[in-house]
Amino acid sequence: MQRQPLVIANWKMNGDRALVVTMADALRDSAAQHAGVSVVVCPPAVLMPAWQQAAFYDNVQLGAQDANENSSGAHTGEHSLALVQEAGASMVLIGHSERRQFYGDNAKRIAAKVSHVLESSPMTAVLCVGESAQEREQQRTFDVIAQQLNEALQNIDSAERLVIAYEPVWAIGTGLTASPEQAQEVHAFIRNWLNEKFGPSGANLQILYGGSVKADNAEQLFAQADIDGGLIGGASLVPEQFVAICDAAQTRSK
Repeated sequence: MQRQPLVIANWKMNGDRALVVTMADALRDSAAQHAGVSVVVCPPAVLMPAWQQAAFYDNVQLGAQDANENSSGAHTGEHSLALVQEAGASMVLIGHSERRQFYGDNAKRIAAKVSHVLESSPMTAVLCVGESAQEREQQRTFDVIAQQLNEALQNIDSAERLVIAYEPVWAIGTGLTASPEQAQEVHAFIRNWLNEKFGPSGANLQILYGGSVKADNAEQLFAQADIDGGLIGGASLVPEQFVAICDAAQTRSK
């Protein structure tokens, strides 16, 4: 079965209401060009209601950049699944390398977040995995990815409402990008791991590449057999760039 291409914009701590309007307009005007692509925008939490207002009637999903593993309580500055779902989110990013490195998202928390999303909401969990430059130099990429997948998905029995995003840490925000062949090699490894874990449903699970994806390299990356789209950072803040990346993903649906 052909997996539907998926492109997710991760605005991180960027953007404003003006970008919400211009991006929504750009995606609306270009919708026919990438009609076969699922498009998701993950703005900062305070902009989520503005996105829903600007793109309510458009075929673009809203995503959250993170959610707490607890249902409610004394967690200042955090957002529960119920809150992000009420804001309109249908997807949640989990385990992004910046969350792992700077904000205490260790293996235990990431596993708890994945379980919480899949067991306590109708939303999709987008699990981010990736190795550092040092780990790649030490030829530990596959070991690191396998460990991250094992830790996060050890208690998960179904591939339903799950997406994996491979983001090599050395390529995030650095301008460096894994070659299409490097990216495909890791995606194929992840696909095999998912097949062993989930059986035939693992073959249908979307795996995205993230790490300095731009309009000029997206088509080559998305042409690879196991790369089903992208988790886009900086380029998702530029409407023309992001539309071009969505257009590049359209070729996978043909």
